[in-house]
Amino acid sequence: MTTSQLAATESNDKSGPSTGKTPRQGPSVRVMAACGVAVLLAGLFAYVAVRHRSENSLSAEVRPSGIPASVSTPVANLMQLSSVPHHVAPEFTLVDQEGRTLSLSTFRGRTVVLEFMDSHCVDICPIVSQEFVDAYHDLGSKASQAVFVAVNVNQYYAGVADMASYSNAQGLNAIPDWHFFTGDTSALKTVWAEYDVEVAAPSPTADIIHSSLVYFIDPTGHEQYLASPMVDHNTAGSAYLPKDQIGSWGRGIASVVTSLSS
Repeated sequence: MTTSQLAATESNDKSGPSTGKTPRQGPSVRVMAACGVAVLLAGLFAYVAVRHRSENSLSAEVRPSGIPASVSTPVANLMQLSSVPHHVAPEFTLVDQEGRTLSLSTFRGRTVVLEFMDSHCVDICPIVSQEFVDAYHDLGSKASQAVFVAVNVNQYYAGVADMASYSNAQGLNAIPDWHFFTGDTSALKTVWAEYDVEVAAPSPTADIIHSSLVYFIDPTGHEQYLASPMVDHNTAGSAYLPKDQIGSWGRGIASVVTSLSS
């Protein structure tokens, strides 16, 4: 099964529905992950090749402003890490992979790492999942300060069992504070809109195209940083990321969590 990934330019005036918030100043390129059977566009390979240069070449780039000092410039650029206006993260109440109904505010007092995933994705989501597991291990004794959260973007596979199956398959249950949230379609769409996540899901058999974003929410419940995961594809169309970049992502996530939890 081949997979694809699209990139969409973020609108400068987007702010989510009826929130009255200042638009998030995140990365200028919004990653759209396609999870399912698709044909890779030739131009995509060229784009990915440019986006995923080695860390050595990234070190020559300008350092993003406002990011934690503990995150190196190469890693910050790899993650497309940026500071965002420190709004209170939009609240939601959903059901996790163990059937527990929880709200985002449940996690106040700890740093939340929030992503949006498809339980049937074979493209970027499994790679981000590995980065989460690596980050948990990299945190060591400080792991209890972090909560790793994902919100489902596949309305056609929205059962608790789907979230549980994916969590088990990707080893995410090794993280004690891991929550893969789902709910009815209306509730999910509200959360997607609140976090500026675009989802295209025309039918159960079509590719699920969705924004791939990682939000870092501080212990007081305020958004602090935004990162944009990305993957490469081999000639067969399978998604991958070099092991050292996955490791760098894990260390980067851990460094941001530590900076927010201090």
